Amino acid sequence: MEDQLLSQPKSQKLASDSGDETVAQFLTFELNDEIYAIDILNIREIIDHGKITRVPMMPSFIAGVINLRGSVVPVVDLALRFGKKSGTRTKRSSIVMLDVEYEDQILEIGITVDIVDEVLDISKRNVEPAPAFGTKIRTDFISGMGKVNGQMLVLLDIGNILSVDELCVLEAV
Repeated sequence: MEDQLLSQPKSQKLASDSGDETVAQFLTFELNDEIYAIDILNIREIIDHGKITRVPMMPSFIAGVINLRGSVVPVVDLALRFGKKSGTRTKRSSIVMLDVEYEDQILEIGITVDIVDEVLDISKRNVEPAPAFGTKIRTDFISGMGKVNGQMLVLLDIGNILSVDELCVLEAV
């Protein structure tokens, strides 16, 4: 999965009747039986969910840290970050490793997901603004709503989910 994800083009143009249109690729995943998506430009890799070491005095949504090839990397429990209960970990649970920009640095941060699904191409014209209300997570966590095969898909804004305040806490780790 990770090799396939990293080898795919990050963006592409599609020919259409109205000219070229930009398409972005999104990784879809399940979290507490709901499907979300994040832009693959933020993703470094996907790893199996393994042992996470809890760190005292961290916010509850920070699951802890992992040792990834000799580096200590913080991991956020995305379900807890959304104010929901943490999902049950299974063989299909994964940690999605993200590159997040903060003060001219790139920080590597993991997020826990229940099941990684697929990579979808979504045309920019099929992305609507985030709704002002009515979603099950904070609206500032949503970058938009993607229309895919007649369904609406929640596109997450990783920059807001892992906000500057939380990044300061993570940087201290």
